[in-house]
Amino acid sequence: MEYNKITNNKTHLSEAVFKNNNVDETHVMIEVNDSDCFENQLELLLEALESYMGNRDIPKESLVFTRFFVSDFANQESILTTMKKWTGNGIQHCALSVVQQPPLNDTKVVLWAYIINDKNQKTQKNLGKENELVVKRNGYTHVWSTLLTSDYKTLTSYNQTFGVFETLDKSLEDKGMNIKDNCIRTWLFVKDVDFNYEGVVRSRSSFFDKLDMNIDSHFIASTGIEGRHANPNVNVLMDAYSVGGIAEEQVKFLVAPTHLNPTHEYGVTFERGTSVDYGDRRHIFISGTASIDNKGEIVHTHNVSAQIERAILNVEALLKDADATMEDVSQLIIYLRDVADKKVISNYFESNFTDIPKVMVLAPVCRPGWLIEVECMAIKKIENKALKNF
Repeated sequence: MEYNKITNNKTHLSEAVFKNNNVDETHVMIEVNDSDCFENQLELLLEALESYMGNRDIPKESLVFTRFFVSDFANQESILTTMKKWTGNGIQHCALSVVQQPPLNDTKVVLWAYIINDKNQKTQKNLGKENELVVKRNGYTHVWSTLLTSDYKTLTSYNQTFGVFETLDKSLEDKGMNIKDNCIRTWLFVKDVDFNYEGVVRSRSSFFDKLDMNIDSHFIASTGIEGRHANPNVNVLMDAYSVGGIAEEQVKFLVAPTHLNPTHEYGVTFERGTSVDYGDRRHIFISGTASIDNKGEIVHTHNVSAQIERAILNVEALLKDADATMEDVSQLIIYLRDVADKKVISNYFESNFTDIPKVMVLAPVCRPGWLIEVECMAIKKIENKALKNF
């Protein structure tokens, strides 16, 4: 992985670039350097991304996914109109995710972007249904589903969770895909997570039962975390990533039994991590990971410094199961429960894993005793001639 930073008086950009077979995958995190109004901060982020891509001769259609972490979605909903206008002016569409998880860098918005720059051929993208982007490459179909919500009249987190999974399932069925075989990663953003998460857990389990997804088959890598939509009636908001055209042997569900227990042992249904193999690379998705041991118990209660060290040890153990290390990580998201801990955690990452693009946001974890949670993606070079390249 190649890491670089680009800083000027307006913005700071961190990049991780994986290069193989003339197909570069890039993750960037961009933040602004001043405390201007939201609209101006947003414009600076978009300008920085366009400038970055232009300076590196990356075609605009190479931009695949964006997530904006915002401080006050209800008062910043203009981001959706701005983005639709922006994508219509040459970006040629990208998946757009927006979630209220206030950045802990004293700004109102941070941008995470994912880019596929194929120097052999133009990236083929098309909009599916609303809030969906389909990318077709070399016999694989990559589907980014974002901003999925359910019926606002159904206010319970149980029913809203069931509804967003039904929406995703129907959308994938229309493409000859399904959740069980093709969904690789989900993000469940839950309003008032301490109150609503229990309904999310029960609903997801019930929905997976319907699909014969259980401890004898598999679940899905996921993060369930505090996060809000602009609409106050939305209690559950979901993003998902799915891949069509993959065979069962290309997917591995990661375990680290010396460090972590299976999630079903404490009543939840997600995979600790998932990897997907292509002929020329391995994609690794690590779920939200906290300070927990292999009995499912919280480690280092009330000590955020020790909790982040344990969480990173757990992440490293999961990466090891995919024959990867932190040197393969392309992005990190750090979820912090208490804003008072941000300096401690900032200092930790300034001393460790400095180069990896990352964002730290205020987002209470689904279990009150956890003060911090971390997730990441990684890309590792492999060679498997039995599989089609990415």
